[in-house]
Amino acid sequence: MTKWQEELENGICAIEDLEKYTYVAPEVKKNLDKVIKRHPMKIPSYYLNLIDWDNPQDPIKRMVLPDRAELNPTGSFDTSGEAENTKLPGLQHKYKQTALILSTNRCASYCRHCFRKRLVGLENSEIVSKFDVAASYIAEHKEINNVLISGGDPLVLPNQIIASFLDALEGIDHIKFIRFGSRTPSVLPSRYDDVELIKIFKKFSRPDRRLYIITHFNYPGELTDKSIAAIDKIISSGVIMSNQTVLLRGVNDYPRTLANLQNMLAAVGVTPYYVFQSRPTRRAKHFQIPIAEGILITEEAKKHCSGISKRFKYIMSHKSGKIEILGKDKEFIYFKQHQAVREDRLGRIFKRKLNRNAYWLDDFKKN
Repeated sequence: MTKWQEELENGICAIEDLEKYTYVAPEVKKNLDKVIKRHPMKIPSYYLNLIDWDNPQDPIKRMVLPDRAELNPTGSFDTSGEAENTKLPGLQHKYKQTALILSTNRCASYCRHCFRKRLVGLENSEIVSKFDVAASYIAEHKEINNVLISGGDPLVLPNQIIASFLDALEGIDHIKFIRFGSRTPSVLPSRYDDVELIKIFKKFSRPDRRLYIITHFNYPGELTDKSIAAIDKIISSGVIMSNQTVLLRGVNDYPRTLANLQNMLAAVGVTPYYVFQSRPTRRAKHFQIPIAEGILITEEAKKHCSGISKRFKYIMSHKSGKIEILGKDKEFIYFKQHQAVREDRLGRIFKRKLNRNAYWLDDFKKN
C-alpha cells in the first residue's frame, strides 16, 4: 500500500477519533453522531493538520467537521436536476456536448457542503458499474465532445481503473478533451507522489487532446507547499488545471479572502474557473449566502485581482443549466444563461426583482 493509500484508509471517520484533537462535549457528541450517520465524516491526516484548533471559526475545520446545523433538513438532495438527466446508471447527459460520469461514491475527504450528500460515502446505486456501456453511449452520441469524470472523487480510484476509463474513451474521435473533477490536490496532495499516476497523465494528455483536472480550493490556507508541489507535478505531466470555488459562509465570504485565493491559484498555474453560489443542498443551509450579498463579495474581490485571477464567473448550477450571476442595481438582479438544457435559452439575459433574502433562482418572483 502506497503512502497516499494509507493516508486515505486511515483518515478519521468517527467522533471518537476527533476527540484526539479537540474536546467534544457529551451533548455535542450525541448530535454529531446523528449527523455522520446521514453524511459520513472522513478527514485525511494531512488536511486535519491544516486546522487551527485554537480558532473556533477556523474555515478549514468548518468545511470538514460535522456540525449540529446539519440536523436542519432544509433543502434538496438534487438541486441541479441530476436524476432527470441520467441516461444510464452513472452517466448524465444534461448538456448537449458533455457527458458526466459518476465514477465513485468515495472521496479523500467528505466536505460538509457537498451537493451530492445523497450518495457520497453512502449509496452507490448511482455510480457507473460498466464503464464500457457508458463509453458506448458516448460513442453513439457524436454531439458529445467532452467527458467529465466526477463522483465522489475519481482520483481516489486505483490507477488501473483510471487508466481503463481513459483507454475506453481513447478511440472515440469526437471526444476532444476529458476532465476529472477532483479535490485531491487540496486535501490529499500525496496522491501525486504516485509515479504511475503521473505516467498515466503523460500518456493520455496529448497536444491534440488534453486532460484537465478541475480542482476545488476554497480557502487560501489550502494552498500549502505540498499542494503546490502536487499542482506542479500535474502541470508538468501535461494536464491543464483550473479551479472551482464554492462561495461559503464562514470560509471565503470576505472579499480579500476570496481575492487572495484567486491570486494564489493564478500564481501557481491553476486558472480560476467558477465561483459557485452555494446550492440549497439539504443539511447545508448554514453555508449559504444570499445572492445579493454574493454579488457584493465577488465584485469586491475582483477589485483586488487582475488578468487571469479575475477570470472566474459567479455561477449558479441550476436545474435549467449554469446561470451566470452578472450583477445588480437598486431594482433588479441580472443573470445570463451560460449553459442550458434547452439550447434556445443559451446566452439569454434576464432579470429578477431585487430580493436580498434570495439564495437561489427559485427564491425570486418572476417579473
